Amino acid sequence: MSNNGTDLTIGFISSSVAILLFGSNYVPLKKYEIGDGMFLQWVLCAAIWLVALVANLILHCPKFWPFAMVGGCIWATGNIAVVPIIKTIGLSLGLLIWGSFNAFTGWASSRFGWFGMNAEEVSKPLLNYCGAVFSVVSAFIFLFIKSEIPSNTCPVDTTPLMTEHVINTTPEPCPGDSWVDKLSPVQSRLMGCSLAVISGIFYGSTFVPIIYIKDHSKRNDSVYAGASQYDLDYVFAHSSGIFLTSTVYFLAYCITMKNNPKLYPEAVLPGFLSGGLWAAATCCWFLANHSLSAVVTFPIITSGPGFVAAMWDVFMFKEIQGLQNYLLMILAFCIILTGALCTAFSKI
Repeated sequence: MSNNGTDLTIGFISSSVAILLFGSNYVPLKKYEIGDGMFLQWVLCAAIWLVALVANLILHCPKFWPFAMVGGCIWATGNIAVVPIIKTIGLSLGLLIWGSFNAFTGWASSRFGWFGMNAEEVSKPLLNYCGAVFSVVSAFIFLFIKSEIPSNTCPVDTTPLMTEHVINTTPEPCPGDSWVDKLSPVQSRLMGCSLAVISGIFYGSTFVPIIYIKDHSKRNDSVYAGASQYDLDYVFAHSSGIFLTSTVYFLAYCITMKNNPKLYPEAVLPGFLSGGLWAAATCCWFLANHSLSAVVTFPIITSGPGFVAAMWDVFMFKEIQGLQNYLLMILAFCIILTGALCTAFSKI
């Protein structure tokens, strides 16, 4: 990998675009009814696969490595919890928590060579370590930020993913509510934070198969000998794993629901737009990985979207309010920014 100015410029621009798109990709779903999220997940993953197919055709169909699909399977497994997370603790808080654990898992696996990968070296290791530590510290601060999530009072399971702020009351659970809507406030917060941590760990492992293939491509005795070093060449295999896994989960859901799944047609187009934004952000991340390496991009790209999502929540959705929450957010964002700068300068 070259360390010249062009690579750094492409890497940091790609990272910035990825941060903006990852922080905004759920916004199109704001007022649409999505129930338990299983149907939404399948629609979103279908859009991801279609965008990846277009990218694959633009790249003239590079060799397909099935092992790269495993990363997509890991991502889709973590993504199942996204709707319950957003319903329980809100978009920005959920994204901030899973982003922090995503950052640490991805950074540590790349930096120390977990799962059979080669350990990545940086020119300034101390700055890189500091960046990772700041990312973890910010995650614990986010746990103390309280979001205002309206309680469901509708007679059927038709709760929008994100709703405008209203004064919470204590309504009786509706018979048609999803399991998330029946949790108490304490249970809801505990469940949302726990799921966000688990999802973050899964998300942080999604690039492991691709990095493994790239590392072993340099070994003549490996089955991956001669594999491409260009990260975007794996985006279609990765997305195919996402779509295949989400389809399996959706079919299992249909069987569990006795062939009576909860479908929300009005969420199809917003879901496709959300998936398209996510897929575009991921392509930018793949490009940034090629230019900067995963040990640099993970702390930057996984911590930044939380800031974007929080801005949506503060100024539009009103899920985060109160001086204490604002001060905690400012402190956390300062720590994130410091960590991102440390990580960035560790490469230069």
